[in-house]
Amino acid sequence: MRLDHDKHYWHWWKSEIITKWANNSWIFKMENAFESAIFSSEKDTPLTWFLKQKDRLSTLHPDMSDSMINMKILRGYGGKLEHAIKCICVEPCST
Repeated sequence: MRLDHDKHYWHWWKSEIITKWANNSWIFKMENAFESAIFSSEKDTPLTWFLKQKDRLSTLHPDMSDSMINMKILRGYGGKLEHAIKCICVEPCST
């Protein structure tokens, strides 16, 4: 396959992978992984955890805006951190 499609960029390859593997069980698994991933400073660095969550959401909802992705991810932090970040946001956010 690579010999036939060598000239394509990563966006094309990503689309092909999603087309082949994105069935209902895979989508269910990704949604569960996103919902069950709660940030813990003992297990993860913030950047690693955030990027994993962003990749999961971007794959499940490719048309979702960056600000909506960020707000959904902030819910995974929970507690005081989410409130502190919402307080310093330029855009008005509901709590």
